[in-house]
Amino acid sequence: MMIIMMIMMMMIIITIIIKKPVCEEGDVTVSWNQAVHTDREVTANRPDVIIGNKKEKTCTLIDVAIPADRNVVQKEAEKKLKYKNLCIEIKRMWNLKCTIVPVINGATGTVTRSLSKNLETVPGKYSIDSLQKTAILGTSHIIRKVLQCEA
Repeated sequence: MMIIMMIMMMMIIITIIIKKPVCEEGDVTVSWNQAVHTDREVTANRPDVIIGNKKEKTCTLIDVAIPADRNVVQKEAEKKLKYKNLCIEIKRMWNLKCTIVPVINGATGTVTRSLSKNLETVPGKYSIDSLQKTAILGTSHIIRKVLQCEA
């Protein structure tokens, strides 16, 4: 099980770095920014990352957002609702257990109480601290750019 998790994390990293939209290794498929085609029309059919495991018959839809801090809880609920129909269609068409994982991190590092629980469904190692640090650094970079333009 640990080997599968390590392989999946490596595939996600490779997919992000190489910009390859689909990466397959054995029974696990990782798609990055790919639309899911379904029999019925689903408007929200392009989550950020899709992890499919044929052996375990699971599909994990991951969507990431960095909203303003006061909108973190609202954005998490919005993401779950947004991909609910896609998840239902995946269950119906391919008979897979589908999970929606919203990864929401506020612009200054605020996270929801359920973030760690949500991330437990994603295999591999992760650090909420590093997610927060990345969001804060990105926000400070934007602020510096804006202040330089107006000066």
